[in-house]
Amino acid sequence: MAKTVFQRNQKVWVDSVGAWATIERIVPIWAKGFDEPVRVTYDVGLGREFQAHELKPEDRIDDEGGGVVANWRILRARNKWQQESDCLHHPYPGTYPVVVTDSNDWGGWRTPGAEYDRDPRKMEFQARLIAAAPQLHALARQLVELASDHPEDAPPALVALAQRAAAIERALYEVPAAEGAVSIVEAG
Repeated sequence: MAKTVFQRNQKVWVDSVGAWATIERIVPIWAKGFDEPVRVTYDVGLGREFQAHELKPEDRIDDEGGGVVANWRILRARNKWQQESDCLHHPYPGTYPVVVTDSNDWGGWRTPGAEYDRDPRKMEFQARLIAAAPQLHALARQLVELASDHPEDAPPALVALAQRAAAIERALYEVPAAEGAVSIVEAG
């Protein structure tokens, strides 16, 4: 029979989405004739329920973060909203960038078609920036470690940069409160 692996309000990493979330609800799946649930899923507020193998507790992610973000890369998806001949001004006519954050080529970032067509170079830059984020994060961590290991030898400018990097990193790992997390704009 299934046992719960996570507790309510526990912070977990959702591999397929590439984001931190908090267990909002534990959902047992019951079957007739069984005294215990046959399966347990977890609602983390991301639109579907996840099984335990799709989630990792906060303390099981390696310190370097490499296990979490090592697979971030750009793939090209076929442009379904325009013919290739209509978008020859795009950097890669007939395709658009998709950043995937999972080893199975799902989860990540995609751009809306109209937005890509309006400014394809900006969207291509955003895709490259997002795909490079794990390396930039590792670089920022090294900067913070360097400044904290030798604070008396570090130039003041380096210490200031390390403090900014540490503040940004703290914000990365904070899960915002539900009421301030999402801004919903109503179409009028």
